[in-house]
Amino acid sequence: MGRSRHAVEELPAGGAIREANQSRWLVRQFLLPLLGALACGLLVPALAQVPDAGAYRRHALSRSGDALRGKAFFNDERLLCAHCHSVDGSSSKAGPDLFAAGDAFGRRDLIESVLKPSATIAPGYGAVIVQTKAGTAFQGTLKQKNDEGVQIMGVDGKLVSIAAADIKEQSGLTVSLMPEGLHVQLTTGEFTDLIEYLTTLKQAEATLASDRGMPLEIPVLAKPVTVRPFFAKEFKLPRGRAESGLTSLRAIPGSPGVFMLLHQGGTIWQVTKTATGEESVVFANLSEVVFSERGPNGLLDVAFHPKFRENRRYYLFYQTLEEGEVVTRIVEKKFGAGSNADSGEPPRVILKIASVAEDHSGGCLEFGPDGFLYLVMGDTGPHHDPNGHAQNLDLLLGKVMRIDVDREEDGRPYAIPPDNPFVGKSGVRPEIWAYGFRNPWRFSFDRRTGDLWLADVGQDRLEEVAIVRRGENHGWNVFEGFEPFSSQYRKEDRTFTRPVFAYRRKFGNSITGGHVYRGSGNPSFQGVYVFADYTSKIIFGITLENGVLKTARQIGVAPQRIVSFCEDEAGELYVVGYEGMISRIDFSGAHFE
Repeated sequence: MGRSRHAVEELPAGGAIREANQSRWLVRQFLLPLLGALACGLLVPALAQVPDAGAYRRHALSRSGDALRGKAFFNDERLLCAHCHSVDGSSSKAGPDLFAAGDAFGRRDLIESVLKPSATIAPGYGAVIVQTKAGTAFQGTLKQKNDEGVQIMGVDGKLVSIAAADIKEQSGLTVSLMPEGLHVQLTTGEFTDLIEYLTTLKQAEATLASDRGMPLEIPVLAKPVTVRPFFAKEFKLPRGRAESGLTSLRAIPGSPGVFMLLHQGGTIWQVTKTATGEESVVFANLSEVVFSERGPNGLLDVAFHPKFRENRRYYLFYQTLEEGEVVTRIVEKKFGAGSNADSGEPPRVILKIASVAEDHSGGCLEFGPDGFLYLVMGDTGPHHDPNGHAQNLDLLLGKVMRIDVDREEDGRPYAIPPDNPFVGKSGVRPEIWAYGFRNPWRFSFDRRTGDLWLADVGQDRLEEVAIVRRGENHGWNVFEGFEPFSSQYRKEDRTFTRPVFAYRRKFGNSITGGHVYRGSGNPSFQGVYVFADYTSKIIFGITLENGVLKTARQIGVAPQRIVSFCEDEAGELYVVGYEGMISRIDFSGAHFE
């Protein structure tokens, strides 16, 4: 909810603009005039009467407000919320669309998003600064970036286009376009009314809601699973901003109870759990290499070679910043002789993929039953995939890839499996296994059937689960889930594979893929695909019959936001809380029906 009245903010001319200066500029442009107006009595309440943020938080949590009055405040020129946020699902303004805010977020989250807008910035909505060769600089959110230039949108929804030839430097901010302190323009009662209005913003029933793969309701199990802490210790490290956390946990092959744990900022732990206790050691520190300052970037995943017990090779998926550009790297590294630390040898770079924006970089890699390495990339943004990356077969963006890391071929540090679907086709990258994805966040192979299950984070309305097979087109951005999204990049000669399941914003807004349960803890869960929503913390389970959704259930709730699942060698499942907690799913007292 922006404060400025300008379309795209023009910053002071000069040299490179550093983040400290950017923050001071925001304070000078937004908060000082606001506080000055308060002091002059131009806004109500007077500055001397303004309670601290805690008073607003307590009031809004303990009382109900008037949604009708809150809507008026949302559209009030004092706040200019409506200048920055659409509420109709169009995502037509600079800030996130709030059409389903009341579904996607709880009351406390909505309160915090207004009081502390920079604490959690929605992916794709971080402010960027573009400095021109003429010495001016512009600030807004990125709406388009291609070879011709960029388009930036300010808080009033107007676009400014800057030609590539005129750009000297582009950088991202770690603070929100929405400044802190907006609540001081309201009384605590008015603030509560505003929050009440936001809670009423619900997603309308989808036009295809009757589709079997997208049920209107997902029942809660009568006997849900229990999510129990697995490690007593919580793993936390600073990352230089408010949001910083864990990303992945993988069981180390041949070492029961021993796992590799990744932190977004570049730290890798080896953690061990035995009947007598637990321990953790820093296995490697890549913080000087990994870029994790903005967006969902950083050290995201690890996979072990199928012959790991012999060759001790493992693979990492992370982002770097190279000449101002975010680049995803897939690298091969080795364990040291002692088995509890990296060898220290330079990594072998397998693949480098440049992002267009700083978001939707995917974040998963795993060896398939066939011994080849599979990995995913998202469309990398901006929102809505305006350049059609996911449908462009000449790019690796928005794709599942399959490569052979045991051979080198045609000058590449990897080879192309000869049965990849697009081998030998002109204008198509041969690494591609399947395409049409927005931002896949975790995939896994069913250890019994070999099926590849993938969770794809949605744009505005839906989160989806897919089973991915050779050569398939999963639709983005022509489709979002089961629903048509855009015809801009639709080609009549292409067919689209529908997801097996999708859910609406009332159940969450950021899916985290899991695993098909093959453990021994509870026979009723055999063959159930278990996954979760990062925001709502709900854990789901689904089953299929003849490739079509049979049963969907809410099977439990996690104590923290689930960023990843882990399957051990026995088939039991663990969840990774972004905030630092590792938990185990106890299926024993539950029943899937």
